[in-house]
Amino acid sequence: MKQLLIDCEKMKNANTGLFTYCNELGRSLLHQAAPDEQLSFYLPPKLGKYFGNDADYLWQHALHKLYLPHRKAYDVWHTTYQLSDYRSPKTGTRRVLTIHDLNFMHEAKSGSKRKTYLAHAQRNVNRADYITFISKFVGEDVMQHLDLGNKPHKVVYNGAAVHEFPGFDHPRYRPQQPFLFTLGVVSTKKNFHTIPCLLKHCDAELIIAGTVYNDAYRQRVLDEAKRYGAAGRVKFLGPISEEDKYWYMKNCLAFIFPSIAEGFGIPAIEAMHFGKPVFLSDKTSLPEVGDCFAYYFRDFDPAHMQKVFENGMWHYENQRPAHAIMNHAMQFSWERMAAEYLEIYRSLY
Repeated sequence: MKQLLIDCEKMKNANTGLFTYCNELGRSLLHQAAPDEQLSFYLPPKLGKYFGNDADYLWQHALHKLYLPHRKAYDVWHTTYQLSDYRSPKTGTRRVLTIHDLNFMHEAKSGSKRKTYLAHAQRNVNRADYITFISKFVGEDVMQHLDLGNKPHKVVYNGAAVHEFPGFDHPRYRPQQPFLFTLGVVSTKKNFHTIPCLLKHCDAELIIAGTVYNDAYRQRVLDEAKRYGAAGRVKFLGPISEEDKYWYMKNCLAFIFPSIAEGFGIPAIEAMHFGKPVFLSDKTSLPEVGDCFAYYFRDFDPAHMQKVFENGMWHYENQRPAHAIMNHAMQFSWERMAAEYLEIYRSLY
C-alpha cells in the first residue's frame, strides 16, 4: 500500500484560495486514487475528519514546526504551500512542493521581508523532489528568484468550478439594479479601489464579496465610490456561501478582477463558467488564465478603465461570445488537476 500525505494545514483559513485548492484537490484525489494508494491529510484538528472516514489523518500542531513525530512511513508528502513550515522527518519520504505565487515580490514589502520570504521558499525548494507551479507566470517568477537546480518541475493548472443551485433565489443581498461583481479578500493586492470609477457612467451597483482584512482599505474603496457619485451603490458582503456565490456569478452584469498579485485567479474562471464578460488586470498570471476570452485593463487610469469596460460590454453584447467563454472555462477542472498530481506522485515511487 502506497502512503500519500496531502498537507492541508492552510485550510485553517476558510474562504481563501488555498482552502479551495486543498479542498478540491483532496476530494478529487479520493475519487481517483488506486486501491493500493492510501490518502492521508495533514489538517487542523478543528476540521475533524473533513474528507470522510475512508481517509487517514495527521492532526496539525504548532510544535510540529520544530519536530513532527509520526509513525507512518509516507511514500509521498505533498506540500501545498510554498512557505509551509511542516515536513516529514523521515528520509525515505519523497516530497512534492506546489508554489502558488511569489506575491511578496510584487507587493509593497520591505527588502528585508522579501529576503526572508525568498530564503524560506528556497529552503522548501531544496527539500523537494518535484516542484509544481499553478501557472506559467509563477514558474517564470520562480525561475527568476529561486534556484531549482536540476529538479523536475511542471505547471499544473488549478481547477475551477462553481457549485450550482438552480432553485436558489435568496441571496444575502439582492441588488436593486444591474450589478458588477468581484470576489476575494479585501486587501490592497486585489486592487478593488480601482473599480468604482466604472460606476460613473452607469447606474450599476458594485458587489464585493470576501473577508475584509484591512478596514482602512475598505474605506479607501468607499472613498473612491463617493468620488464618482456612487457611495450608496458599493456593497461589501464579507464571506459568502456557495449558494450566494452561484447567484451572484449567474446574475451579475460583469465580473471585475483587477488584481495585481495573482498566482492563478480562480474567481475569473468561475465567472467564465457562466459565460460572463470578465474584466481583468493584465498583470501576473491573469492574461494566461483569461486568454483571449477576457477584457484587460492595461493600467488603472480611470479614463482607460472606463473605456475598456465600455468597449468590452459593447463587444460582449454584439458579438455574443458567452458560449466560447464557457468552453474556455471547462478546460480548468479539479479532476484534471488531481489526475496530473497523481501522475507526479506515482513517478516518485
